[in-house]
Amino acid sequence: MALIITSFGAVVTRNLRYATYIYAIQALLLTTVISLFATASPTLFLWAAVAFITKFIIITWLLLSFIKGMPEYEIKAIIGFAPSVIIVTLIVIVVFEITHKYVHFLAPTTLATEEPYRTNVAVSLIVFTLGLYGILTRRDAFKTAIGLCLLENGAHLSLVSLAPGLKETVIIGIVTDVVLGVYLLLFIIRGLREVAGTTDTYQLTELHW
Repeated sequence: MALIITSFGAVVTRNLRYATYIYAIQALLLTTVISLFATASPTLFLWAAVAFITKFIIITWLLLSFIKGMPEYEIKAIIGFAPSVIIVTLIVIVVFEITHKYVHFLAPTTLATEEPYRTNVAVSLIVFTLGLYGILTRRDAFKTAIGLCLLENGAHLSLVSLAPGLKETVIIGIVTDVVLGVYLLLFIIRGLREVAGTTDTYQLTELHW
């Protein structure tokens, strides 16, 4: 539930600094979840350590560094807070229902049908979907970076249930980290802001090169 709430908060919070702090809390929660699963599969401790360094420390620092000199609040979103509450609630209900009915299709492993792994699959899909929701409904390009981080957090969380005992899972979890992607995206956004004077994706799509 905490991972879902922080995903929602990171998407809908208009204060960019607060949105970043909420993402940082989720990154710390994700690291904790991976560590808890590592009690049954010690190889996950390495993954948890890398996730702590990259997600909680490096990405949070990148995001906080980027918003220096920017307006305090994001550009008004396409969908406001109240409608987002309704939409996200529906997403949570539908994803949990689908996951518990079709978990064999979504995560074709015996372990994924057991608790807490099955719930973990549902939460990972919700976090992933909320990241996509943030990308599609926020006009501020900075929130696109936040959405990308949430997408990747959801993907990482799903790996815990797919094959936590395999060393290959840990390797995949480490090498698929999104640090470079976030850095490049923020670099591009910064350049566009300097040229166009805005991070409004609606206005940026009107630029002609």
